[in-house]
Amino acid sequence: MNRLAGPLLFFSLLCVNSGLAQVTYSIPEEMPKGSSVGNIAQDLGLDIKRLISGRARIYTRSSDEYVELNRERGVLLVKDRIDREALCTETLLCAFHFQIILENPMEFYSVTVEITDINDNAPTFEKNEIAFKISESTITGAKFVLERAEDLDVGSNGIQNYELKPKDNFALKMHHNADGNKNVEMVLQKPLDREKREDISLVLTAVDGGQPQMSGTMMIVITVLDANDNAPVFTQHAYKATVTENSPKGTVVATVTASDVDHGSNGKITYSITNTLGNVRKMFEVNKETGDVSVIGNIDFEKSRHYEVNLRASDDGGLTDSCKLIIDVRDINDNKPEINIMSKSNVISENADVSTVVTMINIEDLDSGENGKVNCFTSENVPFSLKTTSDSFYSLVTDSELDRERASEYNITITCSDEGVPSLSSSVTLTLQISDVNDNPPVFERSSYEASIVENNTPGLSIFTVKARDADWNQNARVSYILEDSPVNGVPVSSYVSVSADSGVIHAVRSFDYEQIKDFHFRVKAQDGGSPPLSSNVTVKVLIQDQNDNPPQVLYPVQTGGSVVYEMVPRSADVGYLVTKVVAVDVDSGQNAWLSYKLQRATDRALFEVGLQNGEIRTIRQVSDKDPVKQILTVIVEDNGQPSRSATVTVTVGVADSFPEALSEMSDFAQDKEYDDNLTFYLVLALAVVSFLFITCVVVIISVKIYRWRQSRVLYHSNLPVIPYYPPRYSDTLGTGTLQHVYNYEVCRTTDSRKSDCKFGRAGSQNVLIMDPSSTGTMQRLQSEKSILDEPDSPVEVRLF
Repeated sequence: MNRLAGPLLFFSLLCVNSGLAQVTYSIPEEMPKGSSVGNIAQDLGLDIKRLISGRARIYTRSSDEYVELNRERGVLLVKDRIDREALCTETLLCAFHFQIILENPMEFYSVTVEITDINDNAPTFEKNEIAFKISESTITGAKFVLERAEDLDVGSNGIQNYELKPKDNFALKMHHNADGNKNVEMVLQKPLDREKREDISLVLTAVDGGQPQMSGTMMIVITVLDANDNAPVFTQHAYKATVTENSPKGTVVATVTASDVDHGSNGKITYSITNTLGNVRKMFEVNKETGDVSVIGNIDFEKSRHYEVNLRASDDGGLTDSCKLIIDVRDINDNKPEINIMSKSNVISENADVSTVVTMINIEDLDSGENGKVNCFTSENVPFSLKTTSDSFYSLVTDSELDRERASEYNITITCSDEGVPSLSSSVTLTLQISDVNDNPPVFERSSYEASIVENNTPGLSIFTVKARDADWNQNARVSYILEDSPVNGVPVSSYVSVSADSGVIHAVRSFDYEQIKDFHFRVKAQDGGSPPLSSNVTVKVLIQDQNDNPPQVLYPVQTGGSVVYEMVPRSADVGYLVTKVVAVDVDSGQNAWLSYKLQRATDRALFEVGLQNGEIRTIRQVSDKDPVKQILTVIVEDNGQPSRSATVTVTVGVADSFPEALSEMSDFAQDKEYDDNLTFYLVLALAVVSFLFITCVVVIISVKIYRWRQSRVLYHSNLPVIPYYPPRYSDTLGTGTLQHVYNYEVCRTTDSRKSDCKFGRAGSQNVLIMDPSSTGTMQRLQSEKSILDEPDSPVEVRLF
């Protein structure tokens, strides 16, 4: 059959007690995935809408699912590769079963899919080569049993014929067994002559009947011996034995016996198992000397109920005989009933009708006979009972009215026991919840809530959580939280906060400012998901906590850029004299607004002090005539927040007995300060220029020295007369080559930071170049200050001789 052709499909509908139906399909193996198996909706007489609304699905006891249900089309499709040889190893008829489950109301239909064989396996031999040792005295007609080939296909696709080539000495003979298999024997037709031919090679070919035809080959190597002319003979052609499942390894099942009338090595018999199909060699072994057949594997009645062991007796001359050992497996009660949940409901309403189907289960016991008969029952004191719908299928239904207020949940234990001795049982516990009608409103955990949040918060910050509980169940107890609309300071409360509908978490929508709003309140409604919904309300009050986000502000003295406020202190002021008071405020509250005053800098720190709490500036000693007229105080104002913030204020105090005197001194001081600033700038500029000139002179002198030295070397090595050269005023040097003039480079500065000057290039003639640091004075003014600049301890000189 062509594996790509459409499946051969047939079905039958059989009525059963439950009023349901059974459908049977037949498809070939190895169909491509997605191939159609059959129109299950049409064959069952169901509407497509029924399949969809009933959430039709496939239920099978095995873990392998070879077909799948397309509810939208109502057809069964091939889901996975179907290999008949893997699915059914020992049976000619291969099929698998499953159920179609529908819900609302619950129904099920049984479906059987038969798998037909295709020729997808070639015959194979267990060995590529076998050897025989045959005596030349072997008479014509002697038989030699050959190993059969294995073909996993069945029917006409299985092995149909064997061929042996060449046919000079041997012919092939086949025996048909009752089980459909063929025993292959090689028959000697022409006597062997070792002196003519010692080794003979034959090819045995097994051919199946499929289309296209497939075959397998095995090489037969024959070694011709002398004198052994009698083959072993079994006492019986077929032996029968019985073994109990789970028998321990080493248990002897049966003993086969063969005899050989030859003597010596030609009469020594060796026993062996020749099975090539199935797992016989994994389950049994034969003692090659005694013929005892014993168990070596795990005998399981549920996997295989009988075994057929093919035995061979061989002598040293290569002659053989064969027999068959049929072993029946005796079942014992070693499997508990299996409870499979086909469909179940986890929740049922308390107003459900009596006889409502809650769960459908399937019971399976792999044992046979009485060991496989199962009885099921439920636990006591539950309003449920089991009803049998068909063989091995049960329905759990309600047998009385339900009341959630009496019991909101049931744990139902289903126990199934077989009739074996001893009896085995298994149980499963089902948990069923009873749903309620919506008859309870949500209730908040508190009658009112109060929360706090620090100002300058991040928008979206979680403030608080309100929680309400509903005594109902499921959707009726699902609480949603709603912010009731109300004004706060003339704007909707939704611009201040929001509430999570699911969790009740209240979030800040904006950043709050304590200086603008200190508290507000609103209402939250909790509403359940019932129909109709029930609700309740609660009041929430939010308090804004202050944060140290504002520095202190100085109210007095007023700091302006255009003018300076002076405070007067007479020279006759006593200790503790109140000069002025620094007044500051902080718009924060609490400890964030507690201010402290400290004196940061002062012209004379030993003269004034500042009150830590009140900001009063007072004298701490008697004022003297030596105290400068102008006193500058810098006061820092700090709050008590974490971290603290601060502000500074500068207070100018005049120490004088009269206001005109203080004003005059203040004016001169300002001018001197301007003059000092300009003088400092020009002093730095002069230092830079002098440094540059000094470095330039050093470089020039070194360059001249090097040049003269090179010229003297040139004249010394030449033949020209040397004319001595004397620089101008050489005679003044008294012939020593040393200048008598002294060149002075002076940089002068004073210890008084208010007065400084520079003098450059003063030679022996004492010529002085004076620069005006303010660029606005006259030469006469600078010469009047020369006495200060020419003091002995003032200049710092750098002299170059």
